[in-house]
Amino acid sequence: MAFLSGFFDLIFGWAINLGAPYNLMIITFIITLFTTLIYKFTTNQERLKSIREEMKNIQNEIKGLKSSPEKMLEKQKQLSPLMMESYKHIFKPMLITFLPLILILGWLRETFTTNGEDIKIIFGLSWLWSYILFSVIFSIIIRKVLKVY
Repeated sequence: MAFLSGFFDLIFGWAINLGAPYNLMIITFIITLFTTLIYKFTTNQERLKSIREEMKNIQNEIKGLKSSPEKMLEKQKQLSPLMMESYKHIFKPMLITFLPLILILGWLRETFTTNGEDIKIIFGLSWLWSYILFSVIFSIIIRKVLKVY
């Protein structure tokens, strides 16, 4: 991982110098933006939107059919192919971003760990939990701004 440390230090070194929690916030924002853009441009956004709308409609219909298990089962059968199609769309960007994310997380672990102990970033949380928190927040915001489904 040493050869990658130099690479990631070169890319994110300026942010590391800002100090916690700003350094991790900025790095998380960049990573989340990068993965969201890959997701947006490697998926058929129109089809994903229509699949999600269809799934939502079927789920609402299922809620109204609690008294009729047979009709409920029939609606759930309609839901399965839509879920599988949705997973097919999501799988490609997941494959593209998996390895880079694993490498970056390894570098972050090295960067935000001293003497075998995690540096506390925000609210007494370790770098990993802080990263997850920032990532969820930034992902919601970026997806809304870029209209990613």
